This record gives sequence, C-alpha cells and structure tokens, in this order.
Amino acid sequence: MWEKMNRLCDLMEPRVMDDDMLKLAVGEQGPQEEAGQLAKQEGIVFKDVLSLQLDFQNILRIDNLWQFENLRKLQLDNNIIEKIEGLENLTHLVWLDLSFNNIETIEGLDTLVNLEDLSLFNNRISKIDSLDALVKLQVLSLGNNQIDDMMNIIYLRRFKCLRTLSLSGNPISEAEDYKMFICAYLPDLVYLDFRHIDDHTKELAKAKHQYSIDELKHQENLMQVRLEDEQARQEELEKHKTAFVEHLNGSFLFDSMYAEDSEGNKLSYLPGVSELLEAYKDKFVIICVNIFEYGLKQQEKRKIELDTFSECVHEAIQENQEQGKCKIAQFEEKHLSSLSAIREESELPNIEKKILECSADISELFNELMMLEMQLVEQLEETINMFERNIVDMVGLFIKNVRSLMAQCRDLENHHHEKLLEISISTLEKIVKGDLDEDLPDDLRALFVDKDTIVNAVGASHDIHLLKIDSREGELVTRIDSWCTHLVDKIHKDEIMRNRKRVKEINQYIDHTQSELDNLEYGDILD
Repeated sequence: MWEKMNRLCDLMEPRVMDDDMLKLAVGEQGPQEEAGQLAKQEGIVFKDVLSLQLDFQNILRIDNLWQFENLRKLQLDNNIIEKIEGLENLTHLVWLDLSFNNIETIEGLDTLVNLEDLSLFNNRISKIDSLDALVKLQVLSLGNNQIDDMMNIIYLRRFKCLRTLSLSGNPISEAEDYKMFICAYLPDLVYLDFRHIDDHTKELAKAKHQYSIDELKHQENLMQVRLEDEQARQEELEKHKTAFVEHLNGSFLFDSMYAEDSEGNKLSYLPGVSELLEAYKDKFVIICVNIFEYGLKQQEKRKIELDTFSECVHEAIQENQEQGKCKIAQFEEKHLSSLSAIREESELPNIEKKILECSADISELFNELMMLEMQLVEQLEETINMFERNIVDMVGLFIKNVRSLMAQCRDLENHHHEKLLEISISTLEKIVKGDLDEDLPDDLRALFVDKDTIVNAVGASHDIHLLKIDSREGELVTRIDSWCTHLVDKIHKDEIMRNRKRVKEINQYIDHTQSELDNLEYGDILD
C-alpha cells in the first residue's frame, strides 16, 4: 500500500515550501469559524503557530520554516524530501515526523535540543548517527530503512531518555540475536517495534551478553573520564584566556621558538650547546610562569573591581527606583481623590480649578521624576568614570609589568644568542684547524662553510626567537587593550540606553495620566 502511495507521489511535480503553501496550511489547520475569520483578517503570524502539518504535499526540500520559531510539532511525512535541512530555528520542536521520504543521511538536527519524538520511518537511512544534540529523545522510529549493522545500537546507549525504538523492516531486524542484543545493550528501553519488553526478556538478554556489556561499560567509563578531563582542561584554558596568559604556564612559548627554527635545532647539536640550551629554557620558563601567575592574580582583581562596580550601579538604580515608586504612589493616592472630587463637582468654575490643580500635580510629579533621573545619571556617571579610571590603570599597570617580564625573556635570548655565536665561531675555528674531536651531523657541518654562513645561521635563529617573543607580547597587549575598550564602551552605551528607556517610561506615564485628565475634563464640560 505504501509503495503504491509513494509511486503516486512520484508522479506529481515537486512542490516548493513557499509562504503561500505555509499560509494555506496554517489557515486550514488553525482555528475556524469566528476565531479563524478574525485570524485571517489580522494576518497569520507564523511565530505563534505551535503545530504544522505538511504531509502528502510532494515537498522535495524543507525551506522557509525559520519564521515558525515556537513550533512544537511538525509533520512532513509522505513527501519526497531527500535531505534534512532548514530546521535550525525550530529549537522548541518536540515532535518531528519525516517518515515516508527519500532521506539517506541523518543530519541537520543539531539545534533541536528539545526534541522528544522523532520518526524517520520508511526512508533510505543506513546508519544511525548525528543525533547527539537530542538529549531529550524518548521515541525514535527508524523502521523500514537500510540499517544493517548491529553496532548502530551501541550508538543509541548515549540517549538516557530513550524508551521506545522501532527498527523493524531493516536488515538488522532479520538477525537471529536482534531482540536480545537490543534489550541487553539498551536496558532502559520499554518498547521495541511497538511491543512491550517484559522483565524476563531483559534478564535473559542481560545474562546472554553480560561479559560484552561489562567490557563496554568499562570502555564507556574510561571515555567519560577522558571527556571530563578534556572538559576540565578546556574550562581551565578559557580561564587562562580570560586572563590573557594562556599557554604561559609552561614551556609552550619556548618550544614555539624552536618549532620553526631549523637552524637553531641544528646548532643545538654543537658541543656545549645542550647544557646552554637547558639552562636558557629553565630561566625562560620561570619568567613565563611568573607572567602566568601574575596574570591570574590581576584577572581576579579586575573581576572584583567589575563586580563591585556592577553592585554599586545596581544598588543606585534600585534605590532611585524605590524613591520614584514612593513619589508615584503618593501622587496616585492624591490624584485618585482629586478625580473623584472633580466627578462629584457640579459647578464649572470649581471643576476647572480642580483640573488645573491636577495638571499642576502631574507637572510636579514629572519634574520630581526627571530630577530623580538626573540625580541618578550624575551618580552613575561619577561611578562609571571612577570605574573607568580604575580599570584603565589596572590594565596599564598589567601591560607595563608584562612588558618588563617579556623584556627579561628578550635579555635571556640575547645572552643565549651571544653564547651560541661564541660557541659556533669557536667550533668553526677548530674545524678549520682540524682540532674538532666531536663528530657533527652532516646537516650541521654543512653550516660551517665560512664565518658569514655560520653568523647568518645563528642570526636567523635569533630573529625567529625574538619574533615569537614580540608576537606573544603584542597579542597579549592588543587583546587586553581591546577588552578594556569594549568593556568601557559597553558600560557607557548601556547607561545611555537605560537613561533613554527611563525617560521614555516617565513620559509615557505622564502622558497617560494627563490624557485621563483631559478626557475627564472634556466629558464633564459636554455633560
């Protein structure tokens, strides 16, 4: 029956998922009668749609769904879709049906972190993968596909919420151990191929595959430990990057100087250079670690400064808002009383007098609220300027001290360069005289043609080292300068936006209050 239905779809022309198709579908599936007519008059708002049915539409490509940002249920079965795509904005999707299509690869689901029910029944899929982001997945239907490797089941162990799985109609479902294998390796599964798995079957499956499962669990535990270690390293690295001193807590910078230094690596085989190089590295790494530790301490100080500033700003705004609320509460109590008095007044001169008094009260409230806002602006401006001075001074001092420490690295490099040059020239003289006892590697001996060649080789190595030191220093200075500039700019911009928003709120409230009074005035005069 399904093959016949698919053949009928193949006879139709592929359709495009354009706005017209989507509007028609939403209109047909949305509220009918009076509510439906009202929705059509006001226009269909795709972002408000929670469920969308697009089955049997002969759709070839998923497209134009980005506007359905709050969609929870999407039905795209019985089409001719070949690729899963265009779903990245549907992050609230819980239920997705892509059955009876022509999909060969599972993909394009990375953002659907809330998906619980996924049907890919009757497609051309041969491998279960690329579902990692679907941590809430409970139901997975993959029947009538081309999955032929039982190892695909191992992949599904990572989905701790998976309770229902359908794989019937795949080559693996013909395997003799199909059911037992799945029940053993997916012990939390409740339904397989739409049939309940009883406890007896689970026990038999567990006993049959106990050894393999224990080994797999051991490997999974090792993998989990490695993943946690890697995650911890990444978190630590991010912390170091925030302090702008990543990879300075060891020999990374020193090693990077020699990574592209072919001449320096050759020269390291000269007699006496190995000991010289070891002493150089030890001193160099100590300076790098000093920079690293100093950077972490300064980062903590900057964080404390920023936290203190944020707390001061929050407290100032909160206190100001409380004062504003008190003034509004006092005004509204008097204002409501005044409005009642106006309504009860029958003499026009008295009405006009009371209205003028109300208007004066509104103007006074406006002035008081604006005065409060001006006071807050001045207070925050002073706080922001003080913070800016402090953070700029802290960053400036940090840069100054880092440059001083980096200068020590350069001094070490200059000293090493001089010693290496002395050893190289001395070795050249011994080679010329035939007094060199040690055997040198061929590529190193090739450098000792004449004095200019060896001086150039030592100089090239020295230049590479200085360039690496300068580059790391420049990168650190540029990044922290940029961080400081962006931070201060954002604080100033945020304050401007806060002020504008507050002034707008005050004006809207005053306008609304004055409008109520104006309408009351006109109404009473007409009466």
